[in-house]
Amino acid sequence: MSFWPLIKVLPVRTHFRFVRLARVFATLSVLAIIGSLFLTLYPFKPPCGGLACGIDFKGGTVMEISSAPTAIDPAKVHAALEGMGVTDISVQTLGAPSSAMVRFQAAPGADISATVTQVQNKLTATLGKVKFVSTDVVGPKVSGELLSSGLLGLGLAILAMLLYIWFRFELQFGLGAVAALFHDVFLTFGMIAVLRIEFDLRSVAAILTIIGYSMNDTVVVFDRFRENLRKYKSMPLGEVIDMSINEMLTRTIITSMTAVLALVALALFGGPTLYGLSVIMLFGIAIGTYSSIYIAAPVIMLWGVKRGGADEPAEPLKPQTVR
Repeated sequence: MSFWPLIKVLPVRTHFRFVRLARVFATLSVLAIIGSLFLTLYPFKPPCGGLACGIDFKGGTVMEISSAPTAIDPAKVHAALEGMGVTDISVQTLGAPSSAMVRFQAAPGADISATVTQVQNKLTATLGKVKFVSTDVVGPKVSGELLSSGLLGLGLAILAMLLYIWFRFELQFGLGAVAALFHDVFLTFGMIAVLRIEFDLRSVAAILTIIGYSMNDTVVVFDRFRENLRKYKSMPLGEVIDMSINEMLTRTIITSMTAVLALVALALFGGPTLYGLSVIMLFGIAIGTYSSIYIAAPVIMLWGVKRGGADEPAEPLKPQTVR
């Protein structure tokens, strides 16, 4: 063929010198991590610091309402609920003007069930005919347990990845992979804080998915790296890393693009419920690919690896018998 159709516009083999820029990108990554941690924690108030905490982690009530075919005025609903003693009021339309999501927290010490009933009566009096599609209530105790369980799950996932890579490869490979995972998680939290995406259980699920994706990409690069270390025992370590990444780069880009296309569709057509999850995973895929190249591999260079002497000789070609 005289041309490369569709996806084959990507070269079969690239020759980028990634290691040469490792220090520059490592410095930028450290600065980005520091900034992300600050944005995530500031103003240092529980339960979520600088994150836009969702109902799962701070408690409260979420109602999905519909007044079809009459449109819902969010400002009118917000004003009606302000005089009831509830706090953290948020009213957001859901696609159609006649559907909305109402969030609020009951006053401290108030009976939650009674407050929900009062709010429903108030919404009915304000909007007329209202259908309450769903009502979710999370108490403060449950929300605290969910937050602790979510953070514990993230920590155990990273620890499990370290042990797996240590068993599968060597300790320095595991340290490189975990460094990349921490990098991805911290920067993802920073992105959530900057974009004010609601941080809830869906966000935790998205971050856990990012951890799995990033680890999968890192393992693929590490496996090729180990093969080349055995084959080219006298080649400088930096050149082996560059060669290994270049050999897997096209595969990584193609794999990432398939996931990106699906997530873009989910972000555009999945509605407000899935928008945050889609954006988090899109960012995670991009940053996970970057960390496999400029975080995991450079850590191995710092620690070094055990290597033998000369390169293994190439096997001679065997004569083929034509029948």
